[in-house]
Amino acid sequence: MSALSLAERLDLTVAIAREAGRMIVTAREQQGFGHRYKLGDELVTDVDVQVDTFIKQRLNAAFPDDAILSEELSPQADGLAEAEALWVVDPIDGTVNFAHGLRHVAVSIAWAVKGETQLGVVHAPFLEETFTGMLGQGAFCNQQPIRASQASELSRALVATGFPHRRSERAALIQRLTATLNHCQDVRRNGSAALDLCDVACGRLDAYYESVSPWDSAAGWLIAREAGATVSHRYPCPKDVPPDLYSKHLLVTAPDIHQALEQLLREADGAA
Repeated sequence: MSALSLAERLDLTVAIAREAGRMIVTAREQQGFGHRYKLGDELVTDVDVQVDTFIKQRLNAAFPDDAILSEELSPQADGLAEAEALWVVDPIDGTVNFAHGLRHVAVSIAWAVKGETQLGVVHAPFLEETFTGMLGQGAFCNQQPIRASQASELSRALVATGFPHRRSERAALIQRLTATLNHCQDVRRNGSAALDLCDVACGRLDAYYESVSPWDSAAGWLIAREAGATVSHRYPCPKDVPPDLYSKHLLVTAPDIHQALEQLLREADGAA
């Protein structure tokens, strides 16, 4: 493993994420990228692959002994618990937003040691915001400390979620969505799990729930937790996957509403 301190490693990660963000902004301005669909429904652009390649090259150069899990180039999530040091990368979280000219787009990079996330960076180039967190050292947006909301009533909570790319999997979400709409203030669907987690971290959202992929959530999960949000999974994690890297059934909330929202969602699933 590199001799860099955690703070030095974070600074380098921020630099990589911001350079990747500049690539994303330039690509949108030039509007010359192609796209395709993987697994039938999930949009991928040429820029996703180019940015993933750039980040992987930079990480390999700086940390040649570390493993990398990334959405486009190294998407196999087997053996997460065995990795001594692991980078988890989403080159563009919010690809559909990116392709359609929307602003909720982020570069997400996390670093874990033996399954425990040590640092996370989520950079939103079109919003000009960089969220960071280090284990046990708090969370920040543009170097300013952030804290989760102090919401105490579920009926006043603003909640975010998302929907899977595969249309066949969306029907199962309707009961949870209906329950949330009936019992909370409102629901937002912004199209970037990483930024939803960061919005909980800085108190713009009171809660977020969804099932995603590790590269969508690893950095934002740490940032939200370091900002004082309560993080959990609505159902038990598999024994062979570290909780920090298990990305299904995520529930991240202001502390005082966590239990109530978890119960609401489980009842909607028929699992209470």
